[in-house]
Amino acid sequence: MKWVYLVAGLALLVKILIMPNPTEQWEEMSIVDAVVGDSGVPNAVSGIIFRNRLYDTIFEVVVFTIAVLGVAFLLANETPTTIVYQFSDRPSIILARLGATLSTLVSIELAIRGHLSPGGGFAAGVAGGTAIGLIAITANTEWMSAIYKRWNAATWEKISVLIFIVLSVITLMGWELPHGELGTLFSGGMIPLLNFLVAVKVALGSWAVILLFIRYRGLL
Repeated sequence: MKWVYLVAGLALLVKILIMPNPTEQWEEMSIVDAVVGDSGVPNAVSGIIFRNRLYDTIFEVVVFTIAVLGVAFLLANETPTTIVYQFSDRPSIILARLGATLSTLVSIELAIRGHLSPGGGFAAGVAGGTAIGLIAITANTEWMSAIYKRWNAATWEKISVLIFIVLSVITLMGWELPHGELGTLFSGGMIPLLNFLVAVKVALGSWAVILLFIRYRGLL
């Protein structure tokens, strides 16, 4: 069999040396420009996440949902912490609340305009979760849990996941909203909606995980 490999190697060498490189015959093309043109949004990353590889993004959202459920399941049999030590000095509280305010504004900006500028739904959700975490280290845990239940955050988290999956499946089937004018707020078809839903899902999921860890493990 050695002579077969030798012939194959020589044929490949001849091909490399003699035959022209096909890439030289192609016109120069920017992948970023192609993604922007297909998705209708200036943020090529959002175009790839919510269009070119939307199938993967669906399962990323599902995996995050399973992670939140897993935390609740694993900690359900543990004894809640009786005393939660939190920051009580005035400077720490002021800095934490200021950081939470800034993180919240960043989260809203990325959730609404993530398809136009760097960022997106996942980044917006992380910023929102950061804001919640900063509040949690200085506020009463029972008060935060009461707000979480009053606004039915757990229900809205599940609803956002279901709507995201439905819209994603519709998009994968080939049905899209009009792209609109490139660079405007209402552009990109389904992408702004998917971007916003992911932001809501990640932020609310982070809120649930933070409350669970503080309840069963104290302030980390």
